[in-house]
Amino acid sequence: MRFASLGSGSAGNCLVVEQASTRLLLDCGFSVKETIARLANLSLAPEQLSGILVTHEHDDHAKGAFKLAERFDIPVWLSHGTRVMTTRYLPKVSIPKIHTIDSHTPFAIQDIQVTPYPVPHDAREPTQFTFTDGKSKLGVLTDVGGSTPHIEQTLSECDALVLECNHDLSMLEQGPYSYALKQRVGGHLGHLDNDSAARLLGRLDNRKLKHLVAAHLSAKNNTQDLAKRALSQVLNCADDWVGVATQTSGFAWRDC
Repeated sequence: MRFASLGSGSAGNCLVVEQASTRLLLDCGFSVKETIARLANLSLAPEQLSGILVTHEHDDHAKGAFKLAERFDIPVWLSHGTRVMTTRYLPKVSIPKIHTIDSHTPFAIQDIQVTPYPVPHDAREPTQFTFTDGKSKLGVLTDVGGSTPHIEQTLSECDALVLECNHDLSMLEQGPYSYALKQRVGGHLGHLDNDSAARLLGRLDNRKLKHLVAAHLSAKNNTQDLAKRALSQVLNCADDWVGVATQTSGFAWRDC
């Protein structure tokens, strides 16, 4: 199993997970044209996709999912709450095949076993996911205001982990955001700061971990160096061992 990112940040998010001929998109916050171009950078075409999973209804995760699904006849999986809140994105001509999931019940999409789990975020029914081919496990956690015991149990024993490091607390406090936006981003239904992400990481069983990627970094309230340093200190590894999912190009294929 391998994975890559088309881009990560407030301007759009999209992750690809591949096992054999099964290829899944996790979120699609880019236009159809942009998604096709970014897939091509990974030597993929939308016709090769087996499905799209949508974590929640915010534009940077969902706005391109249904247009891409309609155009290329790709099924979509999402929670009931996310489905209710994404009706504005549904095409007027033809609706793609949509599967409503229970955020506590694992399911399979061809060669990949998917485990959804609920997270605290300011959305209707936000859901994050882990993926496995039976040998390796990829965990993904972004758009979350804080940790829970269930999150930590779910993300333990991962071979690869994509973990939100949205902001540095000092940069957020001193930055250009309005007071209300600062409260939202830094609140319990907002986004993980570097230190909170590091504390969460430290509570996981990381004995199998081969890949760690910091994701959803704020362009105004964080830096790659700060995010990597916070996570590397937990694992006692070099800063450069920690990867970063950038807004412009995500990251290249990594094998679990």
